[in-house]
Amino acid sequence: MWAEDDLGPGAPPCLESYREPADSNIYIMYHSTSREAAARIKWEGFRQSSDGMFGPGVYLSRDLQKASRYPLNLPENQRVIVRVKVNVGRVKKIDYQGHPMQKTWHDQGYDTAWCPPNCGMVSSGLEEDCVWDPRRITVIDVILPNINLLDCNYINMY
Repeated sequence: MWAEDDLGPGAPPCLESYREPADSNIYIMYHSTSREAAARIKWEGFRQSSDGMFGPGVYLSRDLQKASRYPLNLPENQRVIVRVKVNVGRVKKIDYQGHPMQKTWHDQGYDTAWCPPNCGMVSSGLEEDCVWDPRRITVIDVILPNINLLDCNYINMY
């Protein structure tokens, strides 16, 4: 139901989600939320969550399929995906529960925590990123599901 449109030449790389992001690069990522929250993001920008698997931060994924599953408590027709560019800064790979830096990676000088796919940390087996500073994130557009056409359209709310 979700599809990504072609951003055209000059777009930042959309690294395959199974490859580790390189420090200081810019990548396309996705954040799924409600329509109302997407409108707030438009006006106020992203805000850190208070906690999560990696502690405070903005949770994103380079895997569109991963993002399209959230928020879990909303029907698919009420979800939207915010497509963003992220300067990942310094990246820390965290690939198992109980990792000594699982919630302290930012205190050690990292900007992004990365959970690789199929490492056992998330039930979906898909990758996830947590970006500490919301200012590293630039909104590109919002992708809306098209339930009737089993396709995906996007609108540029920005």
